[in-house]
Amino acid sequence: MDRDRRSSHLAAADPEATLHGSPPAAASPGAPIPATAPTAPISPTSPISVGRDGRIATVTLDRPPLNVLDLAALAALGDALGVLERDGELALVFVRGAGRRAFSAGTAVQDHVPDRVSAMLATLREAVVRLRALPAITVAAVGGHCLGGGMELAMACDLVIATEDSRFGQPEVDLGCYPPVAAALYPARLGPGRTLELLATGHPITAARAAELGLVQRLLPAGHLEDGCARLAEELGGKSAPVLRLLKRAVAAGRDLPFAEALAAAERLYLDELTKLADMREGVDAFLEKRQPRWRHH
Repeated sequence: MDRDRRSSHLAAADPEATLHGSPPAAASPGAPIPATAPTAPISPTSPISVGRDGRIATVTLDRPPLNVLDLAALAALGDALGVLERDGELALVFVRGAGRRAFSAGTAVQDHVPDRVSAMLATLREAVVRLRALPAITVAAVGGHCLGGGMELAMACDLVIATEDSRFGQPEVDLGCYPPVAAALYPARLGPGRTLELLATGHPITAARAAELGLVQRLLPAGHLEDGCARLAEELGGKSAPVLRLLKRAVAAGRDLPFAEALAAAERLYLDELTKLADMREGVDAFLEKRQPRWRHH
């Protein structure tokens, strides 16, 4: 058994055994969007790679076969997201796992020992907070295993697309612990009962079940992760980047605030920021003139 399998997440020593069956079929390797600039590590030894194609970026968890998130990987991920957070030109950020077997099998079991667990929780929290704070719309592109801290990371994205043979799970309870990010993040999406069921049983769920629960927005045929990402990149990449960023902020207000406050926040964004964009004027003019808009992205 290789090192990554031994250390793979809070899923048990063998993630396939945790999934109660055969492993998922292979997800296609490579960048999720056509013509992406070659993905390169942040440094020669970095477990995180970042690629850029115009206003679309791809962050790759680059520790195949299972893309286990140890302390070094989590720290590098937080650093990469910090750089992207300051990039005002981005419209879309994909997060994916390298290789064919997993988005991520989760955080390293070795980092849950007493002298390391505090650092593990802090670096995972920082990565999740930075991911949720990105101005651009974020998309988790999931193929294969998506477990523990890997699932928490995917669910911190704005959108999740997954192949039908993917498996999601939070099996931390079987190692005598629980996932703090999931405990904080999932009740608003699943309700407390379904969250408790998922976390207390530790049972994995299929991508189809995750879609039924609203955790996955697009379900793709096995082997078609790249195609699904390319379609989404085409759909969103053709929109105005600043409009998408403002839309994300308005939706976040709806997620985090009571309705009256959320509506007031969305209207303020519309009047104070959206109406000042050249792209809003261009969109209206293009509609009235019966032509395609020519976005200026400002």
